[in-house]
Amino acid sequence: MLTPARPSRLAAGALPALFVPIWATGFISARAVVPHADPFAFTAVRFTAVALILAGIAAASRVRWPADRAGWRDPVIAGFLMQGVYLSSTFWAVSHGLPAGIAALVGSLQPLLTALLAQPLLGERVSGRRALGILMGFAGAGLVLAPKLGATDPSGIPPRALAVSFLAVLALTFGTLWQKRTGGRGDLLAGATLQFVGGMACAIPLALAFGSAAIDPVPTLWLGLAWAVLINSVAGILLLLALIRRGAVAGVAALFFLVPPVAAILGYLLFGEVLTPVQGAGMALAALGVAVASRG
Repeated sequence: MLTPARPSRLAAGALPALFVPIWATGFISARAVVPHADPFAFTAVRFTAVALILAGIAAASRVRWPADRAGWRDPVIAGFLMQGVYLSSTFWAVSHGLPAGIAALVGSLQPLLTALLAQPLLGERVSGRRALGILMGFAGAGLVLAPKLGATDPSGIPPRALAVSFLAVLALTFGTLWQKRTGGRGDLLAGATLQFVGGMACAIPLALAFGSAAIDPVPTLWLGLAWAVLINSVAGILLLLALIRRGAVAGVAALFFLVPPVAAILGYLLFGEVLTPVQGAGMALAALGVAVASRG
């Protein structure tokens, strides 16, 4: 007979699994909305809406805001890189032909780059196991990217869009290292709100300088915006905070390895994006490499 606590334990175990579709559909929503709106204008609106919603939740929760200048500055800088530069560049790359599954794969390389740069920047030792995982991850990514790089068919990978996607992951990596170096001071919800303020500080100038106000106000655009704001960002942040409080962050880290194949499957079902058998094997190798490098 089930005890009253059993459903609660089951729900707690299911929470990390929600992160896979939430994160994977971020790349799918980008693929859905970019034909109907400028990518920089879209991300500027998204970050502004998320920052306002999280600020309202933080105010209602009476969170404790940072008491010093560094406490305000550090999460804004992290958000500028991890939200603003990363997501704006990723949306731009997808709008210029990068398949959603490939964008997710490139994004999944961030733990490998973080592990690679942690030694020279933070003085962390790279173990033999981590080095092996890094090699496996990049080898798998090469198998995915090389066969279709520059191809002109619908499943091809535009070199310029791929280069921008890699720059986006570099920004995400340096944002992660900055956050790791400065530490997680203060309330987590306040810090998340300030990160999206940092995203605004990047996306709004990009939209004003390079974006276009022209939009195609179709239902797909509004649905994609609502999904990106409420599900990908707000629900994702609140879920992450719940997992941190439950001590289940390791479960999220492990499940992130499933994001690229899930995004690739969704890209195939919704947009007809196809991976060859060699690319599928490369994606599996890259996921395994990230898992090996990130273990522990």
